[in-house]
Amino acid sequence: MRRCWLTGASSGIGAAMALQLLEQGHQVALGARRADKLAALAAQFPGQVLLTVGDVDQPGDVAQMAGQIEQAWGALDQVILNAGTCEYLEPGHFDPALVERVMRTNLTGTSLCLAAALPLLRRGRQPHLVVMGSSVSWLALPRAGAYGASKAALRYLVESLRIDLAAEGIDVTLVSPGFVDTPLTRRNDFPMPQLWSVERAAGHIIARLPRRPLEIAFPATFTLVLRLLGALPARLRLRLGRHLARPSQD
Repeated sequence: MRRCWLTGASSGIGAAMALQLLEQGHQVALGARRADKLAALAAQFPGQVLLTVGDVDQPGDVAQMAGQIEQAWGALDQVILNAGTCEYLEPGHFDPALVERVMRTNLTGTSLCLAAALPLLRRGRQPHLVVMGSSVSWLALPRAGAYGASKAALRYLVESLRIDLAAEGIDVTLVSPGFVDTPLTRRNDFPMPQLWSVERAAGHIIARLPRRPLEIAFPATFTLVLRLLGALPARLRLRLGRHLARPSQD
């Protein structure tokens, strides 16, 4: 049985992972902005669930959540930083406020949680840090500048932090999913190849966590294609991006 903190636990991949972790018998601190989204799991798994409610991009909320965990358990064995958001930049309408919102949740919010979680992981048993990235960080795509930038920055942060934490015995895994059927992706107005259900995605991740891989990327074919395309010369990547882009709305 592991003591785990899972952020973004109220919907999407996070909700599916929460259920699977609890079914395996782990103690899970479920993080979300609203307690009512987590109440059913708390009732279904009495004694296993700790509700930690707040916004990951608010320092006070994160400190309060970490304080709850410290008071209840004293330490963490696993942290899964899954909370995130996505918004798209429309052609001809660059919006710095949108970029700031996405970066604040995906990068700053994750950083705040990292700072709060690491002291608890250092007291845990075989500590394991897991961060939700994205396969989009391998290839720049049209309209995805804000989301892709946040996930590319997160990739660098995680890979650098992995080096720093190795001496402390804290393993670090980056998760890089392709398209998964979540409330966020249902708003997409473009084709999503090899779309996975949240149950399949969560099961894929949970099954591989005990091996503590450096990265969990899926679906295999989709992520391989993105990696190969991302390795093309810059002018070929530009030509591909222009082919995929939609016209400006001006």
